[in-house]
Amino acid sequence: MNDAEISAAATLEPVADVAHRAGIPADALIPYGHYMAKVDTRRLPEPPATPGRVVLVTGISPTPAGEGKSTVTVGLTDGLNLLSQAEDAPVDWAGRTAIAALREPSLGPVFGMKGGATGGGYAQVVPMENINLHFTGDFHAITAAHNLLCALVDNHLHRGNALGLDPRTISIKRALDTNDRALRETIIGLGGRSEGVPRENGFEITVATETMAVFCLATDLEDLKDRLSRMIIGRTRDQRPVTVGDLGPNGAQGAMAVLLKDALRPNLVQTLGGSAAFVHGGPFANIAHGANSITATNTARRLSDVVVTEAGFGADLGGQKFMDITSVAGGFPPAASVIVATVRALKLNGGMALQELDRNTGDAEQQHLEALEAGVANLARHIENMAAYGVPVVVAINRFPQDTEAELDWLTAWCARRGVPAAVAEVWARGGAGALDVARRLLEVLPSEKAGSGWHSLWTENMTVADRIEAVVTQIYGGSAVEYAPAAAQQLVQLAEEGWDHLPVCMAKTQYSFTDDPAVLGAPSDFTVLVRELLLRPGAGFVVALTGAVMTMPGLPKEPAADFMDVDADGNVTGLF
Repeated sequence: MNDAEISAAATLEPVADVAHRAGIPADALIPYGHYMAKVDTRRLPEPPATPGRVVLVTGISPTPAGEGKSTVTVGLTDGLNLLSQAEDAPVDWAGRTAIAALREPSLGPVFGMKGGATGGGYAQVVPMENINLHFTGDFHAITAAHNLLCALVDNHLHRGNALGLDPRTISIKRALDTNDRALRETIIGLGGRSEGVPRENGFEITVATETMAVFCLATDLEDLKDRLSRMIIGRTRDQRPVTVGDLGPNGAQGAMAVLLKDALRPNLVQTLGGSAAFVHGGPFANIAHGANSITATNTARRLSDVVVTEAGFGADLGGQKFMDITSVAGGFPPAASVIVATVRALKLNGGMALQELDRNTGDAEQQHLEALEAGVANLARHIENMAAYGVPVVVAINRFPQDTEAELDWLTAWCARRGVPAAVAEVWARGGAGALDVARRLLEVLPSEKAGSGWHSLWTENMTVADRIEAVVTQIYGGSAVEYAPAAAQQLVQLAEEGWDHLPVCMAKTQYSFTDDPAVLGAPSDFTVLVRELLLRPGAGFVVALTGAVMTMPGLPKEPAADFMDVDADGNVTGLF
């Protein structure tokens, strides 16, 4: 069976039963149908003295061959819960619980490049179709709140522009949770004086907006409003920043929060293995910070002993940002990191063509092992990077049907020689049972609650934006230098003049390479990264550094996933996976 068929055949528990088992009181549950609910965090029990430990699941550089980070996250959560009930459970894990915390899928990749994004096989969060499509309406609320802000800005211009906002400096673009390259650059306000002030504008995908970042980094409703109020919408002609809090008599943050108040409550669903899972928020990791909401992670920490969460794309993107941005904002230093690798992706990084990956028989076997050996440098770089943050690292080798025992043995032995715990994960085919070995390796290195975490950030407080960018490029990517386009160099000076030059940096970079060139695979060194633009995001609390050809509004591929989707007369969706 494929992913969709496995999901459709599953018997789901009522969400109230999932909530009860997770320790969520009935009056804190706000059902959205039979199997989904929002949680009113104000009605939860008091936080424990020692909240649950956070385990970050990240991965090697993504490739078309597939890695399965979300699948392993779900499978590992189920595996930990299975192990806690096993007769041979580790002494300090017996009777303990784990909860998964993941991002919500964006309709952009769902209908574009990837299709569904809820795990796969027997390691899925369900109900799969609902989560992948409209879910509880969070993304629609974020899109509406962001576009309300845009409408208020243009109405302010139309009504006399009392703030003296220079239309040429407005940095807030409209949002749409769909890949649509035709909307990257637009002209608005055409049609005469009654239709508004003509100006250049454009669209970003919802998950790339500062509103999404603010939503995911906010700790509660008051923090959300405070962060929204700090968002810069543009500048006056004398370059004074104009913020959301400057609009109208009380600022626009209150109206935006009205649309976001229900969405801010985390969403509770379940895995196919019966574990509780919070799926909430969803910034991309190549153009945003790439982690689920702080609210969801901290809610899961109140209810479980371990929270298994994932960050988007490779450890150089979502992993780095989780370590340096998300965990700091959320107050949850990671206790350990699991890096997902696949034999297929490593062979692709080692120079093997995509169409050759499955031809692994007879005389080709040695060729495949040589490609694996050449490509493992990509995994090595990611291991070194995560270990540099002071947290233990475990490698989960996500097994594909085409993998040979010789390849899996070689990769496991390679990890052992480097002193890195590793285990094969068969979560697609076996769910949590296929993650027991990974769970055991994780528990062997996971610091106890009393020990805390040895985590430390790549950055120090006194580092400038330029220092932080250089640190990421040289210490995480393996590059040797950073160059700035003229516009970015000028923006760097302006950040320093206005006192913003010590903010964290959110690197916007291709996910396919350590460099800013998606064609350069493996683990290159001594390259230069070009920063072409710096975007100040004071609401989110960071500066976005745009590199390479990364766009904040993706386009659809030649064959969008949408081309293969349909719904029958009974409402059954096909082609989502």
